[in-house]
Amino acid sequence: MYGRDWGGPLEIAADSATDDDRSRNLQDYDRAALSRPLDETQQSWLLGPSEQKKKRYVDLGCVIVSRKLFMWTVGTILAAALLAGLITLIVKTVPRHRHRPPPPDNYTIALNKALMFFNAQRSGKLPKHNNVSWRGDSCLNDGKSDSSSMFKDLTGGYYDAGDAIKFNFPQSFAMTMLSWSVIEYSAKYEAAGELNHVKDIIKWGTDYFLKTFNSTADTIDILVAQVGKGDTVGESSPNDHNCWERPEDIDYERPVIKCSTCSDLAAEMAAALASASIVFKDNESYSQKLVHGAKTLFKFSRERRGRYSNGNEAASFYNSTSYWDEYIWGATWMYYATGNSTYLQLATASGLAKHAGAFWGGPLYGVLSWENKLAGAQVLLSRLRLFLNPGYPYEDILGAFHNQTSIFMCSFLPYYTSFNRTKGGMIQLNHGAPQPLQFVANAAFLSTLFSDYLKAADIPGWYCGPKFYPIDVLRKFAETQVEYILGKNPRKMSYLVGYGKRYPKYVHHRGASIPKNKVKYNCKGGFKWKDSSKPNPNTIVGAMVAGPDKKDGFRDDRNNYNYTEPTLAGNAGLVAALVALSGDTDVGIDKNTIFSAVPPMFPTPPPPPAPWNP
Repeated sequence: MYGRDWGGPLEIAADSATDDDRSRNLQDYDRAALSRPLDETQQSWLLGPSEQKKKRYVDLGCVIVSRKLFMWTVGTILAAALLAGLITLIVKTVPRHRHRPPPPDNYTIALNKALMFFNAQRSGKLPKHNNVSWRGDSCLNDGKSDSSSMFKDLTGGYYDAGDAIKFNFPQSFAMTMLSWSVIEYSAKYEAAGELNHVKDIIKWGTDYFLKTFNSTADTIDILVAQVGKGDTVGESSPNDHNCWERPEDIDYERPVIKCSTCSDLAAEMAAALASASIVFKDNESYSQKLVHGAKTLFKFSRERRGRYSNGNEAASFYNSTSYWDEYIWGATWMYYATGNSTYLQLATASGLAKHAGAFWGGPLYGVLSWENKLAGAQVLLSRLRLFLNPGYPYEDILGAFHNQTSIFMCSFLPYYTSFNRTKGGMIQLNHGAPQPLQFVANAAFLSTLFSDYLKAADIPGWYCGPKFYPIDVLRKFAETQVEYILGKNPRKMSYLVGYGKRYPKYVHHRGASIPKNKVKYNCKGGFKWKDSSKPNPNTIVGAMVAGPDKKDGFRDDRNNYNYTEPTLAGNAGLVAALVALSGDTDVGIDKNTIFSAVPPMFPTPPPPPAPWNP
């Protein structure tokens, strides 16, 4: 019988078959099995599953790669991921040792404090961030008593000194100085964390100035010069000098003093608005508002000639001797704010320079102050010559101003005798008169600024006669004068309140001398605090007092304003000097911002020579 699938004989042997028979039968089976080839299925039945060889390649779908390479790559990636995770874990768990920024230098610390003085001097409704705990809203009725309908709101602005009068002449000079310092040293203000603060201070002033005239008009015929009254001669009614009370408690009428012929005041206010317009150039609408107001004021100053202090009480406090220096100063700032060459032509007019005293010197030549801005204008126009060099027809006066700037910079050096010095080293720019520090601070600012101008122009120094001086000596002069103010003087007294271990405690200042104790002291009631032997209950941080006498002497006496009264103009000069000296010495001026409105200059060629006649 044959099997169906095998094709060979299939016989079942009897149980009695021998082993040899069985063996022969199996051999017959093998031969029968091999007589036909087996397919795979049949082989699997017979032999079971076969052992498959490992594949040498891996099919990734789009590409076939070596199995060994694939496994090596995957292993490397997993190892790298594990290592990265381990490193991350270590970095996050190990304590960090951060490098702290270096502590601020002394000039920066003093700058932070000096700016706070302006917060203490604010008038009107104070902002929430004013940060002077003993001050509050004050004089909210300023202007309401004025007979005209134009100036009903004169709130805001700054009190001038230890009283509550708003003198617009020195106040506008203070704002101009602050704006100038921001334009030149905005990076240093930023590094000190004070840029927004100082811009707030400037805007508080310019917002007030825009209320003191018809700022929307192109032509005006009247301007507010002062709010409050200080004359005590024959005066029995309460005013800002014969009363001693906190500004918050003032309830007497504060007169508004106006002027219709005040070229000096109007030109200075124009300078304040024009310089601030550069500070706020990123706020186009506000900047243009300031420029428009500046144009109106400067036009008024040219059309209505006269000195603002002529015939009124301002002559006793902030007397102006001429307006020619304000014309040059104001026209220079108007040129920088507008780029209109008409202003530059006026600023470089030889007649104005002659009237302002540019060519005849004098005991106060080169001394910048709220009263005389010629030195400031000369430095500003020297800047124009150094960096833009407009050439003809401005070169004659620009060259003269540059040369004159170099001369009065020489006068600041200790090698020359234009100004005496105290034994302690303070330069006597006002020749021994009281209240010297405001002049010292301004000179420190100008000298540092001029040295930075030369440095930015790659000029290593300047000549004083035949002798050449490197620019470092100007900075050294400024440092010694500011350090004198900050305490390096024979009395070891810091004249900046709140700075250092020893500073004036009896500052001539109404608000600082009367406690904020919910008691309203009337006009005469506050005099008990003025005459008190105790230090002021409120520290007016950042106030630079008037300063020592010509022998380095100082009396910390509330009743002696020649020693202990601070002023807006004085503090503005100190702020400018401090920011110029602060921070990294490699960070200089901003060369370009002041020229942002100035068009490209293509100097006009000089006229040809007259024809030759034989």
